[in-house]
Amino acid sequence: MTAVRAMLQRDLRLAWRRRGDLLLPVLFFVLVASLFPLAVGAEPQRLQSLAPGIVWVAALLAALLALETLFRDDFADGSLDQLLLSPGSLSALVGAKVLAHWLVSALPLVLLAPLLAVLFRLPDEAMSVLVVSLLLGTPVLSLLGAVCVALTVGLRRGGFLLTLLVLPLYVPVLIFAAGSVATAAVGASPAAHLYFLAALLVLAATLTPFAIAAALRIGAE
Repeated sequence: MTAVRAMLQRDLRLAWRRRGDLLLPVLFFVLVASLFPLAVGAEPQRLQSLAPGIVWVAALLAALLALETLFRDDFADGSLDQLLLSPGSLSALVGAKVLAHWLVSALPLVLLAPLLAVLFRLPDEAMSVLVVSLLLGTPVLSLLGAVCVALTVGLRRGGFLLTLLVLPLYVPVLIFAAGSVATAAVGASPAAHLYFLAALLVLAATLTPFAIAAALRIGAE
């Protein structure tokens, strides 16, 4: 636990030093989501029907934009080799790295979601479901994306391959997360969608740290 805490604090400090880079996914998320009303018009019903998909696609693209640097800086400066040689649990250490990545790249999107919900004129029930869906879904995006980043970390031009690997894995999260908001917007219960997202989060948090550790060993060779 001491090593995990130290890893989390290290990554958060490094992220704070490069806080200019952290603004890029956040600005991308806001710009992509806010440009759609200009294109489709300001009709309230149309905005409400399109809002779940728009916000979640913007969040997915922002998460994809922030993924590439998850392990690449550590690979470039040799920190990843030290991590692989560490006597501690590699799966726990990479779990701490993914948690730090989520805190600095995805949590701001969750905090900004209510503002976008107001922009799209979502009802209060749908606004709260949007926040909950982002809280459940964005960690899954980070965990699944970390597996693909670990597989491509040793490649010089792995960005395109990373996109091909990660987008099919993101589709179920996108469908059920956007579906939960759309269901709440029409007054129905979004519980089934949110339960599925919660199950995905439990599975991802349980299994992907081991997959990330194995992928790092393979990708670093």
